[in-house]
Formats: sequence, structure tokens, C-alpha cells
Amino acid sequence: MGRKILLDKVHIPGIKTFKVYRDNGGYASVEKALKKMTPAEIIEEVKKSGLRGRGGAGFPTGMKWSFLDTRSNNPRYLVCNADESEPGTFKDRYLIDYIPHLLIEGLIVSSFALGANTTFIYVRGEFKQQIGILNKAIREARDNGFLGSNILGTSFSLDIHVHSGAGAYICGEETALLESLEGKRGNPRLKPPFPAVKGLYDCPTVVNNVETLAAIVPIINFGGDEYAKIGIGRSTGTKLISACGHINKPGVYEIEMGLSVEEFLNSEEYCGGVRNGKKLKAIIPGGSSVPILPAHLVAVTAANTPRLMSYESLSDGGFATGSMLGSGGFIVFDEDACIVRNTWNFTRFYYHESCGQCSPCREGTGWLEKILYRIENGQGRERDIDVLDSVAKKIEGNTICPLGDAAAWPVNSAIRHFRNEFEFHIEHPDLIKNVQHGSIEKYMKVMA
Repeated sequence: MGRKILLDKVHIPGIKTFKVYRDNGGYASVEKALKKMTPAEIIEEVKKSGLRGRGGAGFPTGMKWSFLDTRSNNPRYLVCNADESEPGTFKDRYLIDYIPHLLIEGLIVSSFALGANTTFIYVRGEFKQQIGILNKAIREARDNGFLGSNILGTSFSLDIHVHSGAGAYICGEETALLESLEGKRGNPRLKPPFPAVKGLYDCPTVVNNVETLAAIVPIINFGGDEYAKIGIGRSTGTKLISACGHINKPGVYEIEMGLSVEEFLNSEEYCGGVRNGKKLKAIIPGGSSVPILPAHLVAVTAANTPRLMSYESLSDGGFATGSMLGSGGFIVFDEDACIVRNTWNFTRFYYHESCGQCSPCREGTGWLEKILYRIENGQGRERDIDVLDSVAKKIEGNTICPLGDAAAWPVNSAIRHFRNEFEFHIEHPDLIKNVQHGSIEKYMKVMA
């Protein structure tokens, strides 16, 4: 069994309530941080831990905190990004559903470390139930002296506010989130200045993901050095993985960084293998926006080393032979899956969610969607594959925020690894029209 430090208590009846959470060691990190540590010491422990942002980018959390402008007299803010909209990712919602006080505890410690007296949780607009859960947990924490003025008799005061998002994927990008939080349209901002200098209301701001902030609790409880012993290399600690697709046991799993991808996929402790005894065709390890990995690259990297669930191993070889850990949205495709159809489905999403601020993304995602629709519906042209690849490459790296990259990478990688499937769609339009929901792989073998 892998070590669990975030989900180790979710099985305890009533753990969602303050009393049960407190009776089982909850809020100990707040007592330790506020009474025995300085903000600088907390930041140093986070640096020692090697914790990297769990929202997708994987940037070192302690380093991000150290960028916060402490010289100005402006208020400082901590914003929790709970706008979990990445297709295939649902681990933050799981944390909020089952152990909300872990997040509140992490927010209190983090706010103290950053000198923030007002903190916001920006929640995906569709998460109505989760908003209620968070508000209840905040009330309980306040009623028991862990929020409000002079927490635990110290000079530190903190208010936490839950803000419902507007239902836009783009608001998962931190500067678009801040724009939305200020009551404006959620368009990403040009950087610099970065939020650490001019963020919410033009004040120094740190934006962190739900899982990242929850991980602060065990780091403070048993120290950054001990946390860093978990995992492998620069991928320290544990990671929550949202596993879905064609597997026997979909769900949220906490793994130690460095577990092999093959073991995670096939072990009964985790995904339980590909469902119905079918063969694996491909996986997307980090949510829909990262490159797809074909079956032959799932077990080993291009360097012929075991493929591990870590930032470094999953990206080994670059996008030609690797992918990204991203937000941990682990999507599995069996042998019957149609890669063209799935790529079109993802592209429809990104086209719909583009804010339209940048021309390459606004126009390019539309072109990708139209061409993929044409191919998937038996109307593809011979030049379409190269046009798709070209358009995706022209979007990548040419937009203010990463949504353009998120739309381009799935298309580029699908063509790179499954070009023959795209060609088959174009060469056999009548067949494609009749078997859109069947096994493309089977027909490709027959036709060969």
C-alpha cells in the first residue's frame, strides 16, 4: 500500500465536521505554525519539502511564495484556485467533498506565512454542493476560534470568503481568475507584472491550487525534510490522481510520486487494469490538455527506462515521446477507442472555452474543430492532417495564456502517434460514417 498523507482520514465517519476532524489531529499545524513558527520559517519548510504546484504547472510552491512583494504597504491576498474545470480531473472536488477542513487548515497556515489577512476560495460555478460544504466548514472553524480576529490568542487575524465562479474554463488560469474575482470578464492578463507583485486589486497575491494548499498541512506537521523523503527526485510527496476512462476502478487515488505508470494502471490497489480484458491503446496522464501517450510508451520512456508517475519521467523525451503530469487527470483508452473522435471532442471543448482575446486561439481552435469534425464525419480531405498539424503549431506559444497550448498539444500528439488512424478516416469515408461508435481499430485491421 502506498503512503497516504492527504486521504489517510477520509474513511473516518463524520470527518467532514470540525469536531471529528479536530479529534483526529486536525488543525495541529495551525497551532504549531501560529505559536511556534515565524512566516519565514514556514516558507523555508515549504521550500525544503520540494512541493510543486498540483494544479498543472508543477512550479515549486516555496519559490512562488518567496516572490510575493513584501516591501509595499498594500494588503496581501491568498487565493485558492478551486475552479477545477480540466476534463478528466476531479481530485480537488473530492478533497472538498470528503475532508474540507484539511483545505481550511492549509489556507490558515499559508495565509499566516504570506501575511494575508483576507483569503478567497474561487470555486467552479457548477460546484453548488461543494460551495455549501466549504461555507459550513468555514463557519465551524470560525465558531471554534480558528478564523476571525486574534486566532488562538495570537495577533494573526484571517477571513476566508468563498466566491462562485462564472462557469468558464479560462478562469482556471490564475490571472483570468483574478479578473473574474474582481467582477470583470475572465480574460487572462498580460504578464509581467505577475500576481505576486500586482494581483488581486493590484495588490501582492499568491494563487494556489486546492491540493497544493492541503499539502501544506502535512509539511508543517512533520517537516519539509520528511515530506521530501516521499517521492522521487524533484517530484516529492504524494499526488492525487483522478483516474477515469476504460478502466475497472475509476476514482481518486493518492500515490507516492515515482510509482510506475504500469503499476498504477494495472494494480488492484489503483485502476485495476483496462476494463473487460481489452488491450490498452493510449493514456492521457495529466488531463485533456496534455499530449497523449500510445500504449508502447506507457510502460517505458524513450530512453527505455520505466515510465513513472512523476513530473520528470512523464515528460521524458519531450512531446515527441513524452507527456506531462499536469493536474493528474489520468484518462485511459482501450483498443476500441477512436482517437480522432476523442481529439475532436477535446477540441470542441477548447473552442467553446476560448475567451477570444488572442487571435491564434480564437480563430485557430475554431479551425481545428471544423477540420476534425469533417474528418470524423467522413468528409475529410487528404491535406487536412497536415493543415491540422500546422494550425496547432501556429497556436502553440502565441497566446497570452496556456489555453492555446492546451488546445494544440492534444492535436499535435494525436497526429504524431496515430496518424494512420486519421488517414484511415479520410481514405474510407463511407465506412467511417457507419462505424463512428464502433471499433475503428478492428476495421483498420480488416481493411489492411
